[in-house]
Amino acid sequence: MTPSQKLMAKLGLKDPRPADSRRSFLKRSILGGIALGGATALSPIEDILAQSTQKVSRYSSPSDLKITDMRYCIIQNVGRTPIIRIDTNQGIYGLGEVRDGADERYALMLKSRILGQNPCNVEMLFKTIRQFGGPARQGGGVCAVEMALWDLCGKAYNVPVWQLLGGRYRDKVRLYADTPEAPTFDEFKAKIKHRLEVQGMTWLKMDISIGEVKDKEGALVNRKFWGSNLAQWQGGYMDYANTKHPFTAIQITEKGLDDMAQIVSDVRSVIGYEIPLSSDHYGHFDLNNAIRWGKKVEPFRLAWLEDMVPWEYTDQYKKMSDALETPVLTGEDIYLLSGFKPLIDAGAVDIVHPDLATAGGILETKRIGDYAEEKGIAMAMHFAGSPVSFMANVHCAAATQNFLALEHHSLDNEWWESLVKTTDGRKLFEKGYANVPLTAPGLGIELVETEIKKHLLPTDKSYFEPTPQWNDVRSHDRQWS
Repeated sequence: MTPSQKLMAKLGLKDPRPADSRRSFLKRSILGGIALGGATALSPIEDILAQSTQKVSRYSSPSDLKITDMRYCIIQNVGRTPIIRIDTNQGIYGLGEVRDGADERYALMLKSRILGQNPCNVEMLFKTIRQFGGPARQGGGVCAVEMALWDLCGKAYNVPVWQLLGGRYRDKVRLYADTPEAPTFDEFKAKIKHRLEVQGMTWLKMDISIGEVKDKEGALVNRKFWGSNLAQWQGGYMDYANTKHPFTAIQITEKGLDDMAQIVSDVRSVIGYEIPLSSDHYGHFDLNNAIRWGKKVEPFRLAWLEDMVPWEYTDQYKKMSDALETPVLTGEDIYLLSGFKPLIDAGAVDIVHPDLATAGGILETKRIGDYAEEKGIAMAMHFAGSPVSFMANVHCAAATQNFLALEHHSLDNEWWESLVKTTDGRKLFEKGYANVPLTAPGLGIELVETEIKKHLLPTDKSYFEPTPQWNDVRSHDRQWS
């Protein structure tokens, strides 16, 4: 007789379950932290029950949930990546992430708008705060809060986030990754072999910029006016980095196009044609040169040409899409479905490419995918961040039918995966695919405090400290009279 059976006998109770059922219950109880064997027959029944259930997870009462705080930390990931935590009156919390390179204050200023509210009213709260978001990093705060609300809601109802979105289409989410850089072609081939055979990637993306040919005689026109750097991301307001593509007057010569295309050819020669190969980050040149470049690389059957011109130029994307056989894609800096509709309605892109941490969060990104699906357009997903946003993307991708692949920007970061632990014991990803949490509530992860603290931003070492300075509403937000 087991200890629990002896206990029940002394209490005058009879276990009605078959032996197999009792053994199954005991096994689950031990795994879940229930230790009936540690109780004594002399203990009052209240003490026995308290001891036996002290480590059992209790899920909240969803209708009585209230938001009590929003806190943050910032990790050194893709520059800086703020992670937020929304706390409640019932001890459960939700995790979200402000987009890489953005300011945590985009999220913190929203705290006063959601404090005291029920986090399970996700759509209502989203509509309350969405006016404070915008394109690119400006959308990061709204999206971080939305992710955290879904994490909370899933935990409250004890279901994965994808279930709250209407269910899933897939158990694994395909990933794509950058091709690694190397000083020599032989080293590059070795790194590609590692990417494909060890990491198991089945989809790659490469950066191919006019920066590759900027020092070659006769490759570019008007280069010297801008200087030799041609940096795409750093510089003053009127520098090349911040001048939109139609306004640089940089031309690529046939020699320049041939030299750039040779790089694509070299990559194809290593990976073959079974692996989809996308391309990105070409530099700031105009529509005409974009079309010339697109035609030059058509023989290599690229999976897509990404962000050839700024996303606002719907008419230019339409002209480019009509002129080229290779799929044209944009979207990582677009905020909300309303920002994508002009491109989708015009048939100006073949694939939409939202970054969930800019697009409006989990549900809004699914809405973007669903709207694109109605027009026969597929969806890939841009991502560069921590495992928190990664898992938000995984849930969205699992619940969206026309999904193609999700970016993984930290494959070569040895500590990236250690920042979290999964609540169901699964691996975050393996062999080129993310594992969808089939039973774990919410996003299905918890932060590993010791690991997070190792990688905090040196200029801000705070770790989820209270933020009372963000509690007060100081403006009237309604946008109509």
